[in-house]
Amino acid sequence: MSFNNILCEKADGVATVTINRPDKLNALNHEVIGELEKCFADLADDAETRVVVLTGAGEKAFVAGADIGEMANLTPTEAEKFSARGQALMDRIENLGKPVIAAVNGFALGGGCELAMACTFRYASDKARMGLPETGLGLIPGFGGTQRLPRLVGRGRALEMILLGNMIDAVDAMAIGLVNKVYPAEEFADSVGIVARAMAGKSPLTLRVALKAVGEGLEMTQAGGCRLEAALFGVCGSSEDAREGCQAFMEKRKPKFRNA
Repeated sequence: MSFNNILCEKADGVATVTINRPDKLNALNHEVIGELEKCFADLADDAETRVVVLTGAGEKAFVAGADIGEMANLTPTEAEKFSARGQALMDRIENLGKPVIAAVNGFALGGGCELAMACTFRYASDKARMGLPETGLGLIPGFGGTQRLPRLVGRGRALEMILLGNMIDAVDAMAIGLVNKVYPAEEFADSVGIVARAMAGKSPLTLRVALKAVGEGLEMTQAGGCRLEAALFGVCGSSEDAREGCQAFMEKRKPKFRNA
């Protein structure tokens, strides 16, 4: 499937999705959101894709935010619909059933920061800058930022970022738990690729079930989450992939997982 504003390349079980509007700092407009919806719907059903890397084209930006020109004159109803559409995209990414790595190579602001937060992991270049500057525009984050950021970094830090609207650098983002790891810019793409390929070598069933256990378990009590974990452990334990993984371990060879 080809798109006007994004690229999707697949190799070794990894799909790399690149938002390709470098002249606009990869800003999200209605067309880009629509293409991301279609792309991630395709990736959800693609058995060959085990891990997704999401990044931005060029050296300046991951995604610098939503397209301000499209938001400047929205009615309340139109603004609510725009927010709901963005939230639906973030939910699709968060619940893809496959790990999604945000490769934050530059500015990740507003909707771009929210897009990164919807991913399973966030790895950043040391040149990355992140923030939610919407209050400076008379707005609030509308693509899930007011909900995901407190869950990632805590209420106090989240409110500080949202109410002040300041950018933070990659090192500070890692210190508060917004970013998993920071890599030097010159090593960034290769380093993220190594992580993605290593994850793609795991059983797709295991990846999917682990994501479910953590995602759904966090919404439960610890006891309820443990019951869910036991049930899902049973699903994995009876699978062909588990038998293959254990047999490969005993035979000291690399397992050949079949997603079954």
